[in-house]
Amino acid sequence: MKHTRPCNTGYLSRAGAGLLIGVLLGVMISVGPGVFAERPEHYNVPLDALRTFSEVYVRVKKDYVKPVDDQELIEHAIRGMLSGLDPHSAYLNADEFKELQIGTSGEFGGLGIEVGMENGFVKVIAPIDDTPAQRAGIQAGDLIIRIDDKPVKGMTLNEAVKLMRGKKGTKIKLTVVREGADKPLEFTIVRDVIRVKSVKSRMLEPGFGYVRITSFQSKTTRNLIDAIKKLEKKNKGPLKGLVLDLRNNPGGVLNAAVGVADAFLDKGLIVYTEGRVADAKLRYSATQGDVLHGAPMVVLINGGSASASEIVAGALQDHQRAIIMGRRSFGKGSVQTILPLNEETAIKLTTALYFTPSGRSIQAEGIQPDIEVQNLRVAEAESAVKPLTEADLAGHLENGTEKNKDGKRTSKGKANGETEPLASRDYPLSEALNVLKAVSILQSKQKSRRLASSA
Repeated sequence: MKHTRPCNTGYLSRAGAGLLIGVLLGVMISVGPGVFAERPEHYNVPLDALRTFSEVYVRVKKDYVKPVDDQELIEHAIRGMLSGLDPHSAYLNADEFKELQIGTSGEFGGLGIEVGMENGFVKVIAPIDDTPAQRAGIQAGDLIIRIDDKPVKGMTLNEAVKLMRGKKGTKIKLTVVREGADKPLEFTIVRDVIRVKSVKSRMLEPGFGYVRITSFQSKTTRNLIDAIKKLEKKNKGPLKGLVLDLRNNPGGVLNAAVGVADAFLDKGLIVYTEGRVADAKLRYSATQGDVLHGAPMVVLINGGSASASEIVAGALQDHQRAIIMGRRSFGKGSVQTILPLNEETAIKLTTALYFTPSGRSIQAEGIQPDIEVQNLRVAEAESAVKPLTEADLAGHLENGTEKNKDGKRTSKGKANGETEPLASRDYPLSEALNVLKAVSILQSKQKSRRLASSA
């Protein structure tokens, strides 16, 4: 708790108010010389507004129910100025700046969720794979209204995040409101060390690979390419198609998103940003080389796919390199820049917006999938009577299929030793695989037709 001292100055006189304004102007001119000192003529100081601010400041110092430290008041004012701009701009004090650096290191103690603010509550953008939050059942879109019985309303996002982080093995209770639920849901979660594994992969069926990117980190592009090479080695040749899963991927490093999109594109614009200053206007283009050699792709997205995920999906969609399936993405299309004020504090400021190659703004719109797929659960139909087939008729002709020692036809088991059908485990992924196989068959037939016509 901060120590405060009583203020005995009373109301400032006009001269006193003018002095405070002068102090504030001095601060504004001296901080950030790259902005104020170089182009002061572009930033006229609103004297009347600052005079109002000084009057409010003095009244709080004199009349508030308890003494308030000057530094605390100024910090509140800065926080209010930034948080009023958008949900992502914020002031970072020494502890929060340190937390941010820890959070971007790829390992920290906590729950494993990417969050933002919505209407004063903490909104879950996406739970991270293989973390306590995901295992407990936290879902994208959940609104956290209480943390250990403390109301979230009135907290800053940084304050809420600080409460949710903690030592491995400690418990925390979250109360969330979920769309479609009749009443708030409570989750007791045990914190763990969050180590984010960026890329996971496996074979779905012979010829068809699956790669999931959980978040975009500095090594994601390299890990993606290595994963595809391993799948090709396991397949003993090039893949017929790939499902790239970006569901519940909250984003991450911009260069990683550009690198992933570039891995599947030979040329063209990937993403560009627009902002007020020259440094905020950037363009990123693809280089020669497609790691899949033109094999068809399906990209899965949902409401938890945000920021960098939307950059990849938007680029591949605009270049008609992949079919986008799932649900509309989150719509986080703004760029935040960390601007240190000194060695201990900084501001996180929205400085630009992302645009897809065709000029679509991602902000508050997201990426609309080419094929919308609901997150359903499919159960196998069970019949009381087994249907009659030709093989059940007496004296039926054999077709020469190899039989095992028991005289039964051999059949391939489900991929990866799974006993439950893919459609039951992950319906959107099952649909993506079906579309991928259809596109692959069509491409193969078109290639055969071209070869026949040229012969």
